[in-house]
Amino acid sequence: MIENLKGVYETVNFKKESGIKFYLNTTQDGYPAHWHTPLEIIMPEKGRYYAKCVNEEVTLNPGDILFIAPGTLHSLAPIGGIGSRIILQIDTSIIRGVKNTDSIMSFLSPMYLLTAQSSKSIYKEIRQSLIEIKKEYQNDTPFLETSVYGKLLYILSLIGRSEAYRTAENFSGRSKNREYAEKFLRICDYISLHCTEDLTLEETANMAGFSKYHFTRLFKQFANRSFYQYLSQCRIYTAEKYLSSTDYNITDIAFKSGFTSLSSFIRMFKLIKGVTPSEYRAAYMKQRPVG
Repeated sequence: MIENLKGVYETVNFKKESGIKFYLNTTQDGYPAHWHTPLEIIMPEKGRYYAKCVNEEVTLNPGDILFIAPGTLHSLAPIGGIGSRIILQIDTSIIRGVKNTDSIMSFLSPMYLLTAQSSKSIYKEIRQSLIEIKKEYQNDTPFLETSVYGKLLYILSLIGRSEAYRTAENFSGRSKNREYAEKFLRICDYISLHCTEDLTLEETANMAGFSKYHFTRLFKQFANRSFYQYLSQCRIYTAEKYLSSTDYNITDIAFKSGFTSLSSFIRMFKLIKGVTPSEYRAAYMKQRPVG
């Protein structure tokens, strides 16, 4: 259930000095369109559900695992009358400085679905990690926070490697798989680090050693989105950091995040997150601890 909903914003009630909330929802109620700043992971144990994140839709079956990116407008509706699901909400601000995290988080936007059929190489390990988190949370084991964040980083590393090697397999044959995967990971890291600059497709392609057209095709294979879509996501992710941890005004944040105009920033932020930058900041400030 949603405990605190004002308009479409949910205030997540973490325990004191914690950035983690876990619960097993055994009621078959649906959630209207809403958003919150933590990352959310949903795994149905019984019953089926219909989920919508911004403009993407998916049906969840028992055992499926759905990641919903922070600050993303989403809804959940049951299909049928019986169901239960594991729900884990985590404040990801604590891990944003870890290398490659930004690149991996971009794969989760606006949502990322894992099933036993489509993600055979990593599904069992991620499902097991969630089950272990469930047991630890229910038993309130010592060092719970450390353990859960450790498992989250492990889950993210599995997703990152899976995405990297999934597309690399189609590039140039088996002998080139690792080389291409590592190259495009470096490119994604470079874009994340330099996204506030005036990056262009042509310059990035030259840096990678490809023609513009070859790079465009390979990059979309690797990142499952175009170069400029990925660049925009990195800029929005940077803007989220400014919105949640600084007092810069919205216009300053737009330019500091790499956008050339306030209107383009607001339009892209709402397109990716489903809410405006002002709504995101106002909601985040309500959750931020005082003192």
